[in-house]
Amino acid sequence: MLNPAFINYEPRPLKFGTSGLRANVEDMTDLEVYINTKGCLLYLSCAGEIKKGDTVVVGGDLRPSTERLMKAVVRAIEDSGLKARNLGPLPTPALTYYAMQKKQASVMVTGSHIPFHMNGIKYNKAAGEVLKSDEAGILAAVSQVRSEEYARDASGTIFDCCGALKRGEQRDLPPASAEGTEMYVRRYSDVFPPDVLKGVRVLYYQHSAVGRDLVPCIIEKLGCSVDRAGRSEKFIAIDTEDITDVQLKTLQNMADEEEKKNGVKYDALVSTDGDSDRPLVCGITDGKVRFFGGDLLGAVVAEFLGADVAAVPVSANSAVDVHLKNIGIETVKTRIGSPYVIQAMKDAEKIFPGKIIVSWEANGGFLTGTDITLCGKVLKALPTRDPLLPILSALVSARGKGISLAELFNRLPKRFGKAGLIDNFPREASGEILKRFSAAGPAGKEAVFTELGKFFSRERGFGDITDINTVDGIRIFFSNGDIAHIRPSGNAPQLRIYSNADTQERANEIVNMGISEPGGILRELEKFVK
Repeated sequence: MLNPAFINYEPRPLKFGTSGLRANVEDMTDLEVYINTKGCLLYLSCAGEIKKGDTVVVGGDLRPSTERLMKAVVRAIEDSGLKARNLGPLPTPALTYYAMQKKQASVMVTGSHIPFHMNGIKYNKAAGEVLKSDEAGILAAVSQVRSEEYARDASGTIFDCCGALKRGEQRDLPPASAEGTEMYVRRYSDVFPPDVLKGVRVLYYQHSAVGRDLVPCIIEKLGCSVDRAGRSEKFIAIDTEDITDVQLKTLQNMADEEEKKNGVKYDALVSTDGDSDRPLVCGITDGKVRFFGGDLLGAVVAEFLGADVAAVPVSANSAVDVHLKNIGIETVKTRIGSPYVIQAMKDAEKIFPGKIIVSWEANGGFLTGTDITLCGKVLKALPTRDPLLPILSALVSARGKGISLAELFNRLPKRFGKAGLIDNFPREASGEILKRFSAAGPAGKEAVFTELGKFFSRERGFGDITDINTVDGIRIFFSNGDIAHIRPSGNAPQLRIYSNADTQERANEIVNMGISEPGGILRELEKFVK
């Protein structure tokens, strides 16, 4: 398609990843955001999800670029004959929950956990997240809107030569409403008893998360004593799926300083990522901070909620499979990403009618596919990543059993996991790695085993390769019990590696060997496929 005549740069169309659109901020021009938003709304209109005059709910995180992008989103909403309701900065699950209860479509401007120089947009139908089955229709509608906007001349467009809204076309955001945050508070304060966490003391790491004030406030409403630390006006990217040793040391130092300053001992340190849809949960025992990965956290939460069925990404720690089987929870394995686990929950509802169906991801974001009776009250389904339910469930479960968080997690099978990634990893190389090592038939599988064995070698502590799962990426099983799983990010130039092993040290070692620069396993694979 030819570029529009009115711009003086080479536009880069945004692409869908596993969860919405994400890109460098400079590529997310007002023009590009407007085109994608208007296209998505056109699709929803054609699908009968919205009609002229309906309200579309908008929110955002605390990134420096978010307000500008929200203005472009609102302009697209209004130019589509719809009304925009601004909920201001708030957690993604709070926006989604509010919109679902109001039966309205919604748009969240957020880059989630990725660095501040990037941002993103997440579109939701009235029933929840846009799914992979919607993607083709959305792309077709976006293409139609792109053609219309690109066909305009300089006098007929609302955008200048840089793709920004012209000065006379810029509008302030509608006044922000607190209804979204208020409803999110009630979601939990109306279900959990007000003293359910009495006697528990938590340190809350605020950093630059959009829910840094809201989430600890909700925890306090349930009787917990909460101290806050680490607030930052500079955006800090926290990926709860990739807590490094450096970040863990930062958390340990923070806990040490706050315990000394306040003269107290904390039971836990908790936080969320940037848009507050992924939890960070750490137990503190004898002053030592211990991080609990999202896949294990999900297993603890599923047990607490009395779930019957769990849709779990294939990358989950193998301890999850063993634990869920032991407590009678049916497991459904999915590809990684909220659209896939949500679809798996929808499919499970048909197979297991009347059952409690949940899901979660390795980042800890927990999703509920059905209503759940909890503490004698009904917690409505929220099929989008939520950090608060897993945080509360872990704390309430440990308090109810009279044990520490560490003891709660020590009840799980002794399998240990770790995740890591290489940033700015070429997408083309990631694609070639998947193509090269996806086994096709017995002969192909044997050849793949031999080739991969050169990288995951005995010299590096691996056993023989016994199997490969290619449901999402390349999950490699070894005779000594090790598991290594390679998977490209669906919305960023990143290559991730997950590990499972019989000790945490070995799990850490596998990931470190994978992501070390410049000669780690992932870089070796990159060179091999060139």
